[in-house]
Amino acid sequence: MLPFPGGGRTLERFRALAASSAEDTVLGRMIEAHADAAAILHELDGPAPASGQIWGVWAAEPPDPVLRARATASGWVLDGRKLWCSGASICSHALVTARDGEQRRLFAVSLSQPGVRAVPGSWHAVGMRESDSGAVDFDVARAVPVGENGDYLDRAGFWHGAVGVAACWYGSACRVVRPLHERAARGRADEHALAHLGAVAAALSAARLGLSAAAGEIDADPDGDRSRSRIRARTVRALVEDAVTATVDRVGRALGAGPLCMDAEHARRVADLTVYVRQSHAEADLADLGRDIAGQEFIWPDL
Repeated sequence: MLPFPGGGRTLERFRALAASSAEDTVLGRMIEAHADAAAILHELDGPAPASGQIWGVWAAEPPDPVLRARATASGWVLDGRKLWCSGASICSHALVTARDGEQRRLFAVSLSQPGVRAVPGSWHAVGMRESDSGAVDFDVARAVPVGENGDYLDRAGFWHGAVGVAACWYGSACRVVRPLHERAARGRADEHALAHLGAVAAALSAARLGLSAAAGEIDADPDGDRSRSRIRARTVRALVEDAVTATVDRVGRALGAGPLCMDAEHARRVADLTVYVRQSHAEADLADLGRDIAGQEFIWPDL
């Protein structure tokens, strides 16, 4: 079990997530989801995951379809289809958001029951193919509420978890640069390739420092102001996303198509990371960050 964010060992948590993603991007994604589920259950007084269970967090909320929750005489049930369910046929349990009227509520669901079915053929991705993040249908599926309406988004830990995802991006990007570093170490890199390596090293170093600083701030004030937690998470995610984009682009420009065509592990990692980092909403997230910052005092001179 990874340390919970805000418990004094957040940097250790981020390092473990980065290391697992450096080993395999999809593996890191699955470990991050399970660790996030454990943290959410801890924060909202839910049941701790049992040994042997694999948990996912299925919280995407596209306009359509909508998953509905309703209370019955024998407890809560879920009906409808949920999209973007990472580990749809791998996980044993999941934390799932559903609509309770017009409110968004979180539920714990056992995925082995007859009322839950992963939809075959609903995940067509090349990158992150093994994450099996397709659709899942719920038909009077038994569910247990975790927290009250709105608690999933309102807790400070929501944004701490968002930084954990960036730690996974960072770890995977560090492995993408390996073929370029190996070529340079063998003395086979020209000046252009060396310049790309230097630029990637600088970008990833900035991302590492951002993640380390965020971990320290989270531990110093785990239940702090939600707006500051949101700004911190969005800032670090943007910083890491830029480093990931620069790494994939510059390694490709330095090495050409060779590793993407002849090195299966590298090709899969680049494809996986390219999809995974799109969990960011790009300019939409930057615009939200800009709105957050506009509502704060001027902060840049404060070192």
